[in-house]
Amino acid sequence: MRKPNGVQIYECNASKTDPTRFEWVLKAPEAELFDSAGKKIGKHYAGPTWESDDGSKVVGQAKASDDGPDVNAIPWVLLSAKSAEGNGIFGKTQSVQRVKTVGGKAPADGCDQAQLGKIARVAYRATYSFYDQR
Repeated sequence: MRKPNGVQIYECNASKTDPTRFEWVLKAPEAELFDSAGKKIGKHYAGPTWESDDGSKVVGQAKASDDGPDVNAIPWVLLSAKSAEGNGIFGKTQSVQRVKTVGGKAPADGCDQAQLGKIARVAYRATYSFYDQR
């Protein structure tokens, strides 16, 4: 399990369905990854991508989502690996699971035309598990 400390980055944009409405849109996560002993082992960023300090990385694609028990936190998700590379810890990953989320939801106050393009960085924590066929 890898526990990140990071942010979910949102941008205030016009709604795709109604350009007169504005909403926070997820741009990317930005987090450091730590192992269960608390040692920094990598980073998590847009893609979504998890990259280890050993050079291996995995890019995920969402397969399932659940709101989880905390209504104030981002959902729990299951992702399949779109790609995995390298000989390190993420090189043979086939799926990724995010659980035990804390925080990270888009700002509750919404946004308007005056805030168009404004960026919000919302702190979050989660536990990620990486699965392969070993």
